[in-house]
Amino acid sequence: MSVQHSAAPFEPTATVREGRPDDVGTVVDMVRELAEYERAADQARITPEQLHRAVFEGAAPGGHPAAYLLVAEEPGADGPVVVGFALWFLNYSTWEGVHGIYLEDLYVRPASRGTGAGRALLTALARTAVERGYARVDWSVLTWNEPAIGFYRRIGAIPLEEWRTYRLTGSALASLAR
Repeated sequence: MSVQHSAAPFEPTATVREGRPDDVGTVVDMVRELAEYERAADQARITPEQLHRAVFEGAAPGGHPAAYLLVAEEPGADGPVVVGFALWFLNYSTWEGVHGIYLEDLYVRPASRGTGAGRALLTALARTAVERGYARVDWSVLTWNEPAIGFYRRIGAIPLEEWRTYRLTGSALASLAR
């Protein structure tokens, strides 16, 4: 038995563009909103100056950006309004022999969830990876964030169940560096 869908394809109201310096304050505000949602508001210490330097001032070796920024905009009464962002950087796969993308943060403001803004951001990121010959897009999600996990599965992402993320930070990082 086949199922036929008569509904028209979903068209997101959001458009995606590369971030600009004037987006920095809004994105930092959204980083703090994300941290609050993730129950870690006290850990979000980024400043607008840090984000600006990382994305727009060539903070990485060779004067390259340390990170890249995409923003999702929706129409507003006074023009487009930034409602979400994707902050990413390059990683490298020794197995594939090419770069990949690591998505550090994907966030859409609650009022704009379900409008296609998150999917539009991930579509733009996937398009960048394919156009540049990158092997993959990787990211992490908190185990309790079921809405995000469901969304990622719906777009075809697979969890890497056999991998566990580790982090060195604070005194452990300083101790190992000695």
